[in-house]
Amino acid sequence: MTAAADVHVRLVDRLEASGALTPGWRQAFLDVGRHGFLPDVFWASTGDGYERCDRAQSPGRWLELAYCDVAIVTQWDDGADSGQQREPTSSVSMPTMVASMLRDLDVHEGHRVWEGGTGPGWNAGLLARRQGAHNVVTVELDPEVAARAAANFRALDAAPTAVVGDAAHGYLPGAPYDRGILTCSVREVPPAVIGQIRRQGVLVLPFAPLFGGGAVARLTVADGAATGPFTGSSAFMRMRQQRYQAPPVDDYLPGDWPGDAAQEYTTLNPLEVVDDWLASFVVGLAVPDVYYRRSDGGGMTTLWLFDTGVTSWATVDFVDGARRFEVRQSGPRRMWSEVEESFQWWVGEGRPGFESFGLTVDGGEHRAWLHEPANPLPSPRGRG
Repeated sequence: MTAAADVHVRLVDRLEASGALTPGWRQAFLDVGRHGFLPDVFWASTGDGYERCDRAQSPGRWLELAYCDVAIVTQWDDGADSGQQREPTSSVSMPTMVASMLRDLDVHEGHRVWEGGTGPGWNAGLLARRQGAHNVVTVELDPEVAARAAANFRALDAAPTAVVGDAAHGYLPGAPYDRGILTCSVREVPPAVIGQIRRQGVLVLPFAPLFGGGAVARLTVADGAATGPFTGSSAFMRMRQQRYQAPPVDDYLPGDWPGDAAQEYTTLNPLEVVDDWLASFVVGLAVPDVYYRRSDGGGMTTLWLFDTGVTSWATVDFVDGARRFEVRQSGPRRMWSEVEESFQWWVGEGRPGFESFGLTVDGGEHRAWLHEPANPLPSPRGRG
């Protein structure tokens, strides 16, 4: 057995043993190697940042990372050649995440599948191997990323239909689909994506509220609406069309801080909210139009909270060892009060996990719920 085949089989065995990879997917994962979708130079998310790996310089390490359970970045900053890597914008996801989302997709023989976000193409290649290439359509917005994926597909026995286009618009020429999957996160599910899925079809996607956190949603489609539970934590790059461009702070606070905001205090450590992926996700579901910025310095961390309507703002200061934390709030909405109330509601419910929540999307409206659709998350009283 070659070195590549050896590490490949060991990864598949680990995925199957963990339960992420269901038996029906084993052969596809064995037949479609991950290393065939990776460039000669990539950056592996190893937990301590990103490790750059050059195949020409370190072929053994390159192959090892190709079959590690880590995400691998293949593009930064939408391909801008600025020499400054600020934001990863294309990647091959963690094998565990790929396998578990395909498990959630629950494909059966003959199902037609649409994928939004081709990236380097590994996920689409797996789907084509399992479903048959004629049953898989994948859409990629970035022409350069799409071109690299097309080159990767040429090494397969049969390639999916690959389209350069906007995944937010779906791909109606191939509709309707029995299954749909997004490989980028959204904070709003595009109506066109739902509309192209058959009744009782399934749509799997990473959902990431503006405030923070993220989870995979498994939605069942009916009559233009979609509803279903979250199945576990996720962290994906956001769909390009849904990257939020925040207004300048001066639009909220035209004068000097603190403006008209009176001094208040809270006993809730603000870092308990934003440094916990689950907590920030729940808060984001409850207050979907609130975001924050963080500044660290001088032994203090300040959270700036804003609403997307540009009506209200708040600051909360964290100082290590303090028992209470200074708050300033301005505008018709009490930004920190909303966040704190949502957090305390979650604590009062026993800190339920990702799988306890769900999402309903109907006519563009998004409603998060706990345990069942009839139990929507409460709106904070601090909304004004």
